[in-house]
Amino acid sequence: MRRAHDALTPDLFEVPVARDPKPGALAVGHPLRHLLSDLLKASTLSRFDIAARMSELTGQEITKHQLDSWTAESRDGWRFPLEYLPAFEAAVQTHDVTVWLADLRGCRLLVGKDALEAELGKLERARDEAGKRIRQLKQVMGEME
Repeated sequence: MRRAHDALTPDLFEVPVARDPKPGALAVGHPLRHLLSDLLKASTLSRFDIAARMSELTGQEITKHQLDSWTAESRDGWRFPLEYLPAFEAAVQTHDVTVWLADLRGCRLLVGKDALEAELGKLERARDEAGKRIRQLKQVMGEME
């Protein structure tokens, strides 16, 4: 069974490459507004509920009006505060903004089991390399006898 392609989930075998940004390439205001807006629309919670959850998580009052202003094309003067990003993602139960930001910089975000599997793979490679080096040293030592 083939899964539908998810643009926010990179191929596990695709190696992220650090990007050398061109002038203007990181002007992300409009794409960020669109992403935040899409995530708000996709959420099962209302904007009132999301604002309330963000307020609870940050200890600062965040309103539906603020959410609307941060995502409205017509409100260029309003910018989504980075300090609210963890609360936003927690409220809408996603990592999509962090994944998007990582991709902009040529990185990849690993969460949960994926992060553990990556660490396990790193440790297994180190073990294999250490075993190879031990065998080489033993061979040299055997030749010295």
